[in-house]
Amino acid sequence: MNDIRRSILWVVFGFAMVLIWDKWQIHNGKPATFFPSSTPPAVTAPANGAPPPAADASLPSASTSTPASAGAGAVPGAEASAPAAATRHEVTTDVLRLSFSSEGGALVGAQLLKHAQASGGADRAIQTPFTLLSQTGQRTYVAQSGLVGGSFPTHKTPMRLAGDAPTTLAQGQDSLQIRYESAEVGGVQLVTTYTLKRGHYDIGVQHEVRNVGGAPVSPQLYRQLVRDGSTVESQTPFYSTFTGPAVYTTEQKFQKVEFKNIEGDKASYVKNASDGYVAMVQHYFATAWLIDAGVARENFVRKVADNLYSVGSLTSLPAIEPGQSQTVQARLFVGPQDEKQLEVLAPGLELVKDYGWLTILAKPLYWLLEKIHGFVGNWGWAIVLLVVLIKAAFYWLNASAYRSMAKMKAINPRIMEMRERLKSNPQQMQQEMMKIYREEKVNPLGGCFPILIQIPVFIALYWVLLSSVEMRNAPWMAWIHDLSSPDPFYILPLVMAVTTMIQTALNPLPPDPLQAKLMWMMPLVFSVMFFFFPSGLVLYWITNNVLTILQQAHINRRMGVPLKFNIPKFK
Repeated sequence: MNDIRRSILWVVFGFAMVLIWDKWQIHNGKPATFFPSSTPPAVTAPANGAPPPAADASLPSASTSTPASAGAGAVPGAEASAPAAATRHEVTTDVLRLSFSSEGGALVGAQLLKHAQASGGADRAIQTPFTLLSQTGQRTYVAQSGLVGGSFPTHKTPMRLAGDAPTTLAQGQDSLQIRYESAEVGGVQLVTTYTLKRGHYDIGVQHEVRNVGGAPVSPQLYRQLVRDGSTVESQTPFYSTFTGPAVYTTEQKFQKVEFKNIEGDKASYVKNASDGYVAMVQHYFATAWLIDAGVARENFVRKVADNLYSVGSLTSLPAIEPGQSQTVQARLFVGPQDEKQLEVLAPGLELVKDYGWLTILAKPLYWLLEKIHGFVGNWGWAIVLLVVLIKAAFYWLNASAYRSMAKMKAINPRIMEMRERLKSNPQQMQQEMMKIYREEKVNPLGGCFPILIQIPVFIALYWVLLSSVEMRNAPWMAWIHDLSSPDPFYILPLVMAVTTMIQTALNPLPPDPLQAKLMWMMPLVFSVMFFFFPSGLVLYWITNNVLTILQQAHINRRMGVPLKFNIPKFK
């Protein structure tokens, strides 16, 4: 029987290793070794001048009437690449390098100058800024706007740059403006003005709708973010973060919409609101259309082409008489998920930095981590000190758990002898075991409950470290130049594996030999995963393990229980 159990365990362990290797191959862009699958369709761009995709069938025609609510279906689709006639205008501030297209005056490119494209350490010059928005044959991520409710200018309408069209925010200059004007379409001219400010990732966007025809018009203005469904590079087979659209309202708060739910028409979110924002979220970065509270809007999320999705808002404008115009304001955020900056831009915008259901615990932990960083000036040491503070806060709770473990370890020889003596009588064995627990006043679960109480706190801290853009390209010491990337020499994961085994060895072995072996094998499998985890997360676990070992050793010594390693027999 033991041989069968041992064989099953080795099969499970071997299969886990196969899965890990297979996922590692896929993560590095290689075909799966053991479990090949069909390659997902890539986002392909139509040739220049080619007709737009089928989603463009929703583009209003000249005979389209003006409905009271056009709905999301009336918003034009999005092409994967701009036509040949479109030209681009590049503008650079101290934090952004933006690219605008003459097709609809859309924002089709954005590089974040303070964030590197790849890891390399904060102490190194940023050679290639991180690209967030892009419109190429491989990637589509753009911000668009236009009018519906008639044959009006849309994000596909050719527009021209007006004025001097600056390209750089000059030294000593605090802001600059870029203005695009459309020709008259259906008696309406659309003028879009972007205002860029020094040090700001939010862009002021003004839309002026001019009635240059002979009849009143009542258009609706849409603002949308269009992105392909590809995942981000920082995602691995062992951990992932949310990528996709999100809608925020005070009614339902932060609502994430999975791409797969859009495909199956199962997306759930608040469609009509008078506050909030729409956003496109990915690991560390986000974009969002921010509209003033009190302005009624209809939110929409939809698929516009193969592997191409949009999220946006539709707002109705009052009737505009001939010769009159209507101006509306909004802001477009394009930048990192810096929690402090997001909090002051719009209510709830900081939630794009997604902590999940543990937000209530994660936000105070992030606040404390930031305060510690302000004191020590290094995110790596800030992580170490934060874990020390958390372990200190739970010291007495942990002490209770370790005292219970020490008692269990002291009576473990009696338990093992009794199990061997009564192995042919399971019922009597159980009775004798409970009798020993009562005589020694030991609760076999006493070491579990205090630890279970702490698990949500450490999971919340895990998400804080995984989600914080501050970890990106943040050095710790020596060879660790980026806390958001795996250790290049695998030193931290090896230390993690050793500390995990020591911590496991200090715990009393379960009476069941099979459980004892599993208790040893699972931490080893778990440690293998940490070879692909960000250095900051591994550092956090190492610190926690070391402090746990020290506290456990201290309590054992105080209770007079010899400190020894408990290793099961694998033969």
